[in-house]
Amino acid sequence: MVGKDRPAIALQRKNLNSIPTPGPEDVVIRNEYIGLNPVDWKMIRNWPANWNIGHVPGVDGAGTVLRLGENVKGLIPGQRVAYHQDLYRDGSFASHTVVDNRALLKVPDTLPLLLAASLPCPLMTAWQAIEKVPRRPEANVLITGAGGMVGRFLIQLAAQRNYRVTAMASPRHHKTLRQLGAESVIAWDTQSLKTQFFAVFDTVNAQHAASMADWIEANGHLVCIQDRLETPPVPAFDKAISLHEVALNALFRVGTDRQWAQFRQAGEDLLTMVAHENLRAPEPRIEAMAALPEALEELTTQDRPLKTVIDVRHFANEE
Repeated sequence: MVGKDRPAIALQRKNLNSIPTPGPEDVVIRNEYIGLNPVDWKMIRNWPANWNIGHVPGVDGAGTVLRLGENVKGLIPGQRVAYHQDLYRDGSFASHTVVDNRALLKVPDTLPLLLAASLPCPLMTAWQAIEKVPRRPEANVLITGAGGMVGRFLIQLAAQRNYRVTAMASPRHHKTLRQLGAESVIAWDTQSLKTQFFAVFDTVNAQHAASMADWIEANGHLVCIQDRLETPPVPAFDKAISLHEVALNALFRVGTDRQWAQFRQAGEDLLTMVAHENLRAPEPRIEAMAALPEALEELTTQDRPLKTVIDVRHFANEE
């Protein structure tokens, strides 16, 4: 858990006297691994107004179903699942997490829970981002910040939809990004761009996303994955580009059952693709629960590992 007056990434241990009780639509997950994401440290540092003292952070996890709410169907105790948690409920940095059943993704038998825990946030963010744009095979698309987890998944999903992908990233990533399906890779230099794009997927920030608007064709799309565009980056009646915001947590606020069903089906299909190696995911680095504060702090740096997963199996046994 976090203490509001403590340093930015300082955590305190919170001992529970009993396993949480699920609400009617909830499931209690016994966590085995938790996946770390930049949103974790950002939420801790920014301290949302509705986080109380003792709030448990963490959005991604994987483990087994322990208890079911009375209205939950389609899941059984012992089933392997991964999840992306509501930002405003107690999260995955724990031995047990209570999750809305609609957010649970069944994990294929051939996919290790270790890898599954590293996937929900970046994989479903990439999926949601590309779903914002109507399909137009052979169209040129640009993915900025493509060396990160979201960018790597976006390249693969875009290539599978027959887009012509240009990836913008640091040179050290270029070889890998070509292998993932990028037709062209460039460094952080727009002077290297030779075409207008049907869509730009920006994973950097709102300011950078706005700076890419000049490279979008008329009636094209600008998908801002990190932050949001508060004001249009082009004049009215100019290019008439569509602006898109990406926020997985929106489903927890206003998502319909139909939207949740689409999310779950897509998530489980994507996990199956990873299991069958039709979608490449990097092997995460594994750390113990005791290393969690340092691992979160590392995420704030430029030299952070691509993905870190925390093994909470022994931590759970200590509860």
